[in-house]
Amino acid sequence: MQMKLKLTVAAAIAALGGLASAQDVQVVKIGHVAPMSGAQAHYGKDNENGVRMAIEDLNAQSIVIGGKKIKFEIAAEDDAADPKQGTAVAQKLCDSKVAGVVGHLNSGTTIPASKVYHDCGIPHVTGAATNPDLTKPKYNTTYRIIANDNALGAGLALHAADKLKLKTVAIVDDRTAYGQGVAEVFKKTAESKGMKVVDQQYTTDKATDFMAILTAIKGKKADAIFYGGMDAQAGPMLRQIEQLGMSNVKFFGGDGICTQKIIELSGGAKTLDNVVCAEGGASLAKMPGGLAWKKRYDAKYPNQFQIYSPFTYDATFVLVDAMKRANSVDPKVYIKELPKTNFKGVTANIAFEPNGEIKNPAMTLYTYKDGKKIALD
Repeated sequence: MQMKLKLTVAAAIAALGGLASAQDVQVVKIGHVAPMSGAQAHYGKDNENGVRMAIEDLNAQSIVIGGKKIKFEIAAEDDAADPKQGTAVAQKLCDSKVAGVVGHLNSGTTIPASKVYHDCGIPHVTGAATNPDLTKPKYNTTYRIIANDNALGAGLALHAADKLKLKTVAIVDDRTAYGQGVAEVFKKTAESKGMKVVDQQYTTDKATDFMAILTAIKGKKADAIFYGGMDAQAGPMLRQIEQLGMSNVKFFGGDGICTQKIIELSGGAKTLDNVVCAEGGASLAKMPGGLAWKKRYDAKYPNQFQIYSPFTYDATFVLVDAMKRANSVDPKVYIKELPKTNFKGVTANIAFEPNGEIKNPAMTLYTYKDGKKIALD
């Protein structure tokens, strides 16, 4: 009887121990925002995949913060690449008290959302939005782990002038914060190198017919076209450039057009081979963990890779790294650790300037050959 009683007590203690350990698990939500609907949904899905993959890898580490085992979960939102929707979902994430946010994708949504996050004290890290204006307010909540448009636009213009020896260029942008910003940097740098801007045209991030714009540019006999915008417009534009017999015109753009999807969107146009585009960050082959990471990504999300998922993966880890160093998941506490970040990520060794920009940003130029995207350097 005494033995049976001891066993019963032992079982009860074990059960209580199990209950206690279950109660010690704390769920920590990390927000992610990108366009998950509309013409840019392929970017958004890729970005979200990066965050989901990071959260899965983090949960496999059985991380303990503040004496509690942490289970990370994603709080995913769709901003449809629309600034108003971007601020609305940013406020939703603030109200639901997520611990941090990875996003947004577009500069036009990230810039207004950054004020919302600042006002509610939640850190956000973007691995995609590149307009330099994002970090001008110097919010202690805003961080970027990718080169900005000052690097991308200038790098493309220098390549056009110095490497390709082009003399004239026409510039088109979609009037978004991103498209307009990267086009302005390209124009300024190109002109400083002696290139002549023979035409400047404007469109929108919803347009698909560019024949009038391109016909005007054809009349100016430009050596090249720079397009500030995304691949949903660049793809049809490349088809229409070919239809107008402008097959020798070089086509430049920033990371917004530098995708796998543009191969499909250009519909087999030979002008795809004339594209030179720029991405912030090293090529996958030159990233510290790029190729091994990409192999895991492709196994998990076949045929979904675009550009930014390695950066959103690292952005998630950067937030959690700060939480671990602060021994707290409270944004008010761990935010003090973000400026001290020195994290060896998949994309780079990540550290920040005082304004939240990544230190020593890398940039890579790409072109397309035989339907494949290849790095130029």
